[in-house]
Amino acid sequence: MKNPIKFIQEVKQEAFKVTWPTGKETLQGALMVTLMAIAMSLFFLLLDQVLKFFLDLLLKVSI
Repeated sequence: MKNPIKFIQEVKQEAFKVTWPTGKETLQGALMVTLMAIAMSLFFLLLDQVLKFFLDLLLKVSI
C-alpha cells in the first residue's frame, strides 16, 4: 500500500455502504436464538432423562 490516506478514504466509503439491521430485525434475531436455545435445552433434557430411564432399567434387569 503506497498511499495510506487513500486507503483510509476507501475504507470510509465502504463503511458507509454497510446496511445495518434495524432494531426490529435485531430483536427478532435475538428472540429466535433464545427460543432455539430453550427448545434445544428442553430436547436434550428429555433425551437425557429417557436414556437414563432405559439405562437404569437395563442395569436392574442384568443384576
